[in-house]
Amino acid sequence: MAEERYEERPVAHTTVIERRSGGGGTTVAILLLVVVVAIAAFFLISSQTNKDDAVSHAASQVGQAASDVGDAAKDAAGSVGKE
Repeated sequence: MAEERYEERPVAHTTVIERRSGGGGTTVAILLLVVVVAIAAFFLISSQTNKDDAVSHAASQVGQAASDVGDAAKDAAGSVGKE
């Protein structure tokens, strides 16, 4: 009778490690968001500056108009007194 021999061989295990690098797309999205926020802030600040300038200009015109009315009143009072 033939003798059967079994040998135990070590089983080779292969481990595969996958690296995911999703930083490229995320970085671009964050940079784009920062640029959009910066542009929005610039326009909001410049809009407020324009409003402030308009109010200042209007106040200056009101002051000039009041001065003109005062001068006209002086002229009218002076001509009434001379008659």
